[in-house]
Amino acid sequence: MKIFYIALIFCFSPIIEVNATPKSVTCTRTEYREEYIPGTKSNPGYVKSYEVDVAVPCGGESQAEKIDDNDCSEGSFIGGLLGAGIALSSSRGKDRFWAVPAGGTAGALIGCQVDGG
Repeated sequence: MKIFYIALIFCFSPIIEVNATPKSVTCTRTEYREEYIPGTKSNPGYVKSYEVDVAVPCGGESQAEKIDDNDCSEGSFIGGLLGAGIALSSSRGKDRFWAVPAGGTAGALIGCQVDGG
């Protein structure tokens, strides 16, 4: 029975994430520009128009503002352990079969919110 509880604890452990960063990529945007060339009385001025490629951050600034990089894996792990432990100590007999997973799940959800997720 103790093996069941140990296996249950490992079910709530966080999965290791691999954060791969992409190689340096430059994104460009084409901008339209105009330049006024002044003239004289005999040679009037004119407007010269051209397009220039400008380097910009990839993904745009609007997507950078929407990224939520809060990670609550530590809080959910600790909360799950505490919730399962409280449920284990407060339940008896056959009630432990459902109380420990329910307590672990509730503790993981509360721990994630406390951790900032």
